Amino acid sequence: MKQLLCLCIALFFLVSCAPKVKVPVISSTTKRPVSVEAKKKVKKNKKRGTQRPYKIKGKTYYPLPSSEGFVQTGIASWYGKPFHGRKTSNGETYNMYKRSGAHKTLPMHTNLVVTNLDNGKEITLRINDRGPFVSGRIIDLSYEAAKELDVVKQGTARVRIAALGEAISVRKGDREVPQFLPHQDFNKGDFYIQIGSFTQKQNATRLEAKMEGQGYKVAISTFTKKGTLFHRVRIQAGHDLRKATKLVKKFQSEGHSGAFVAAR
Repeated sequence: MKQLLCLCIALFFLVSCAPKVKVPVISSTTKRPVSVEAKKKVKKNKKRGTQRPYKIKGKTYYPLPSSEGFVQTGIASWYGKPFHGRKTSNGETYNMYKRSGAHKTLPMHTNLVVTNLDNGKEITLRINDRGPFVSGRIIDLSYEAAKELDVVKQGTARVRIAALGEAISVRKGDREVPQFLPHQDFNKGDFYIQIGSFTQKQNATRLEAKMEGQGYKVAISTFTKKGTLFHRVRIQAGHDLRKATKLVKKFQSEGHSGAFVAAR
């Protein structure tokens, strides 16, 4: 009995003196490594999401393939009452309470899907005007479009725009796939580069003479904004958007940081 008691006492001291081992607690919020298969599924689902159809006036549209489509990311602004009721660049009457947009180069009547990258909201609209004539902005939204994208209060937002093409469903094997109908070439048009805009006419004519001296075809157009007359110096840039884009980069590198490409 004494031997058993001594053994228990010895064991007690051994356990109490042993170093304590911390047992890791696994939280339900602990991040787990994502498998390669899971990553592939996410990527596949994202791709499917961008190819979903859009119904516009009873017709079906899909984002066009990158090889023949148009995708652009940048800053959107909006325009409202001062222009409400005026003629747009394609001759329509601007209605700020309907979805529409102004773009510098896209063909008139191009349908777009516009996504607000700050909140994920998305709408479709049609291009019926030219603008915004400000470097660094890619689209001017109508008031209605801006309201639906939640842009009105802050005035601008980061967006992604993608051209939509009308499509019909055709059967390939055991599934239905979209087949795009003919659409306009987004790289073709009558392009010019706005290299400067001045309130003083003599500054515009001075730049016009300089550019003409370098062999460019130049024209000055006027525009009134908030009661102020502006003289815009524009250089003819041909009919290929890619070439016009290269030329505008050249002007920007030469100090004309506000230069941009637009279509007539």
